Amino acid sequence: MAEKNPLLKPYLKWAGGKRQLLPEIRKHLPPDMRGITYYEPFAGAGAVLFDLQPKKAVINDCNAELMMTYRVIREQIGELIQALRVHQAKNTKTYYYEIRNIDRDPAAYRRLTDAEKAARLVFLNKTCYNGLYRVNSRGRFNVPHGRYKNPVICDEPLLRAAHAYLAAGGIDIRCGDFEAAMQDAAAESFVYFDPPYHSPAGANFTAYQPDGFGEAEQIRLRDLFLALTSRGVRCLLSNADTPFIRRLYADRRLEIIQVPARRFINSKTGGRGAVNETLIKNWK
Repeated sequence: MAEKNPLLKPYLKWAGGKRQLLPEIRKHLPPDMRGITYYEPFAGAGAVLFDLQPKKAVINDCNAELMMTYRVIREQIGELIQALRVHQAKNTKTYYYEIRNIDRDPAAYRRLTDAEKAARLVFLNKTCYNGLYRVNSRGRFNVPHGRYKNPVICDEPLLRAAHAYLAAGGIDIRCGDFEAAMQDAAAESFVYFDPPYHSPAGANFTAYQPDGFGEAEQIRLRDLFLALTSRGVRCLLSNADTPFIRRLYADRRLEIIQVPARRFINSKTGGRGAVNETLIKNWK
């Protein structure tokens, strides 16, 4: 890989983000990433993508607003920064709710440009409670104001670093189902899966989309993981360390690695703190 840009980091806070686990993840990467196409079908804020900085990558997420924001950073960075400067200047609690409530009026939301929609998402992410992305059953953002004193809403150096990387031409930005995003993964690919974590009691946060991500989806993901394993595609997957996940991936071809972690973003205070997670690897 080319020399990494140290400014390139996630431009959003994101529940389940992997910045704190990067040292563990780095231990379990393929020994040589040169010439490999990197796939991340649950891209989120891109902590692993921006850490690895592969020249060729396919990133995907089912969250349409999120993936639109990646495209805006790639294609409309000037318009995005201009819109974020306006939000930075006007930032108050009252203004927060005015911007949050735009999606209560579908016609008003549709009138926004893509750059304005992306700026809205970044603004809400930087100023909402605990950096949480949560929508209700109607797909409306419903996180309360976070009461931060001086949040950095327009981090121009970081955004321009992300623009330079995404605009270099090797990053395919997709939006849709995780399985569809993997259809063209070949044996020379490497896939990192970071799905919404399994939680039998609903203790962790998965409401990025109105329909959630339940055990049926976890099983479908396991089936894809095993299908890719049979095709010789190297895969690494993060998930909660629960009996269900350990049973799901109890295959002799796979290695289940327990890693300690801390969760900092959760809808409930009790859901934050020290936990065990798993990394599941399909090559030796």
